[in-house]
Amino acid sequence: MEALQRLHNRGSISTGYDIDNSCKFESDNTEYLSKTPSSAGNRKTWTFSAWVKRSEITATSNATGNQNMVFSAGDTYLQFDGNAIWINHRAASENFFLATNRLFRDSSAWYHIVWQLDTTDSTAADRAKLYINGVRETSFQNSTYDNMSLNYEAAVNNTVEHEIGKYSLHDTTYAGMFNGYMAEIHLVDGTALTPTSFGEFDSDSGIWKPKAYTGSHGTNGFYLDFSDSANLGDDASGNGNNFTETNITSADQATDTPTNNFCTMNMLDRTNGNSKNQEGATKVTTDGGSGWCSMVATMGVTKGKWYWETQRSGGSSDSNDVVTGIVGSEDAYIPYSSAAQYYIGNVATSSSMGFYTTGVPNVRNGDGGSLSNSAGDIIMIGLDMDNSKIYFGVNGTWDALGTGGSSLHADFDGEFVLPAVAVYQGKQIKINFGGYASYTISSAASDADGYGTFEYAPPSGYYALCTKNLEEYG
Repeated sequence: MEALQRLHNRGSISTGYDIDNSCKFESDNTEYLSKTPSSAGNRKTWTFSAWVKRSEITATSNATGNQNMVFSAGDTYLQFDGNAIWINHRAASENFFLATNRLFRDSSAWYHIVWQLDTTDSTAADRAKLYINGVRETSFQNSTYDNMSLNYEAAVNNTVEHEIGKYSLHDTTYAGMFNGYMAEIHLVDGTALTPTSFGEFDSDSGIWKPKAYTGSHGTNGFYLDFSDSANLGDDASGNGNNFTETNITSADQATDTPTNNFCTMNMLDRTNGNSKNQEGATKVTTDGGSGWCSMVATMGVTKGKWYWETQRSGGSSDSNDVVTGIVGSEDAYIPYSSAAQYYIGNVATSSSMGFYTTGVPNVRNGDGGSLSNSAGDIIMIGLDMDNSKIYFGVNGTWDALGTGGSSLHADFDGEFVLPAVAVYQGKQIKINFGGYASYTISSAASDADGYGTFEYAPPSGYYALCTKNLEEYG
């Protein structure tokens, strides 16, 4: 699996420059940022830079729900369409369009996107440039370089609405809104910059990583660092070009960033067509399918001690409605089927928690017990890969579910072990690995290294599943 082969995603190695926060966007909640400049800036030359991490991956391009907009101004926009990246200017006389051949569907990765426009360039093919992770894209499934004339003035930096996470001229279905996280968003008005103004290749690994931008942003330029949870549209450039939040609150501030990438749920490893990833890939629901729907996480481990939390919502008397726990990477039945070999602790709507395989109650190795819980409770999970144990707790109280925890099955020997969830039709579960939680956190506890935001403090020696911790303990 790709997520297991590349735990340290683009930009998530040690950099010397830390990005502390990102902003989570969810199309189902109509979440976006917007502003309209009071006067026009340089419409011929500018640079847009952003780090993005997708949470919902789609296969079909140019279809409702598959157009995830990153940035737009009037009729000019940057988006994921299906899994390609598009830049487009849709004016009738200057319909400029680039669509990559490469597909960007790794929901465990942060991508750095730079879009440079310079219509004063005498070479038509150089008037718009698209860079991904420091490399210029040159292979396109569709391109209309010649449709943007010399010295043309596009919509960016004009007195039209500029939006992050939405296309300002899109229809009212909000099909084009972004799902995932964004960090380090810059617009530089009046200067055509290359990616090296915002990032660099690591000398040891060759991975593209962020660095601090030190230049001017120009008249209408801005810098969104999402450091102020009370004002996530705050412009940190000093220009005062603040954005208005629409359905974005302090709860949408995240610590999942390009310099410390957190585990999330993996849209590419799920029951086909039946499970949906929402709220920054921390909430799994069904999307109309029947029966069981499942999803595994983006990060797996073979050693170390790890902590995360889940919360069930949506009630039923069926004790098998929602399950959470772990699964081996070599399980032949990933994602869930009626013969699945999950090793999962049940977060049931009844009063008991056990271990489940093949979709029915079954206790592994004689370990087990009951753990009272109900809808809305926080389920704590402690995975000890060094001693092959798993622990569960509810609302701050641990229950070993057997003496000294429950032993992991011998089938996991040598495998990567990943967090996993499964839900029955109409139900949902929220998962918090520490980078973002879609349920309310009141205590904001972190692990011993200061990483993650949890309702309850991880036990001593247990850590959040993020790349900085994986580098040290994983």
